[in-house]
Amino acid sequence: MEQLQMGRDRMTELEKYYNKFNEEKRLTRRHGRIEYITSMKYIHKYLEGISDARILDVGAGTGRYSVALADEGYDVTAVELVKYNLGILKAKKSSVKAYQGNALDLSRFSDNTFDMTLLFGPLYHLFDFSDKLQAICEAKRVTKPGGIIMAAYCMNEYSVITHAFKENYIKESLETGKLNAGFQTVTDAEDLYSYVRVEEINRLYREAGLERQQLIASDGPANYLRSVLNAMDEETYELFLQYHLATCERQDLIGASAHTVDILRRKQDKK
Repeated sequence: MEQLQMGRDRMTELEKYYNKFNEEKRLTRRHGRIEYITSMKYIHKYLEGISDARILDVGAGTGRYSVALADEGYDVTAVELVKYNLGILKAKKSSVKAYQGNALDLSRFSDNTFDMTLLFGPLYHLFDFSDKLQAICEAKRVTKPGGIIMAAYCMNEYSVITHAFKENYIKESLETGKLNAGFQTVTDAEDLYSYVRVEEINRLYREAGLERQQLIASDGPANYLRSVLNAMDEETYELFLQYHLATCERQDLIGASAHTVDILRRKQDKK
């Protein structure tokens, strides 16, 4: 019971945060558009040839992806923890079937239901490795054999470079144990976000028994360059987008991206 209450308290803090955070506008700002355009490019790549695909969007927020994909004709179901965000999603009057819930328990859905499952957000806010793994395994369970799971992460080096050094919290972070001697962030529920390195992402997909298709930098350096992007003329911004799309698969750049997306396939059942 104590563990359940701790989980409920964590969700309450997360809900409070998203009740104030403007999730609706995040992916429409210039840096956020980079992430959105990139993620949609790879969603379309792995949906190619499946015109009647069923898609589950877990942690759907206000429906930026869900509604766009539904408008393209896909059968989309959304799960969102935060009632405020869910209300905005439903108010868009799209064909998305939207429910309140969280990534750790998708029991309302049967096994082998969806062609693609998106986890664009839940893994940002799960701090224990076991919870992250449970979320991925739940996504795996509801995804059809041969189907695709796309899992997004917040990356450690982005947090260290921006918060610790750029914003000058490095000494405080080391003194309070929020950074360990190896400069890995050590966060918990009160910090709201969990930051990982590629090694942890690799361990998660392997322990979940999934096959990696690609690991991409969904926004690359865009979050570091927010003010620069905002000041660019449209032509220069389009060139930056072209640069990013040309380099987002480069594995030597993955760890420094603010966000990554691990594109995974559920193995076909053995006959």
